[in-house]
Amino acid sequence: MLTLRPGVSNEAEFVARKIRRGRRHLRKSNVLGGTAMDELASVWHECKVPDWDGHRAVAVTQDTYRNAYFVLESLPAGFPAPSIGAEPDGALTLDWHRSARRTLSVSVDETGDLHYAALLGPNRQFGTEVFNGELPERIVVLVDEVFGA
Repeated sequence: MLTLRPGVSNEAEFVARKIRRGRRHLRKSNVLGGTAMDELASVWHECKVPDWDGHRAVAVTQDTYRNAYFVLESLPAGFPAPSIGAEPDGALTLDWHRSARRTLSVSVDETGDLHYAALLGPNRQFGTEVFNGELPERIVVLVDEVFGA
């Protein structure tokens, strides 16, 4: 099995700087920086204490926030931005909604698992995907189905 390690050469440092600069530029865009990332930070700030909803909701942990941040950061360029919310069990939700019959909700927890439920016309789909730094293909397909057909 191949293990990738960061490079230490001048060239590797140059590439790493370019990647960081590119990510900063993307974060300033409406999808990643101007809307979704700000909304994520706002929701987490409101929900990081126990009983944030007045009905004994579990606090959203910093690990859950970090995982949701990385999921947002992994969205492909041009991808629709989700709405961000919190659940009483301490998970954060990323929701893509077109109509009552075309919607996808992805819950992100502190383990990094992505639990999803979609309503696509008369069809329902749900499951769990492991987040390993890239948005799982299943989630990409479901978002496409929400905004497609």
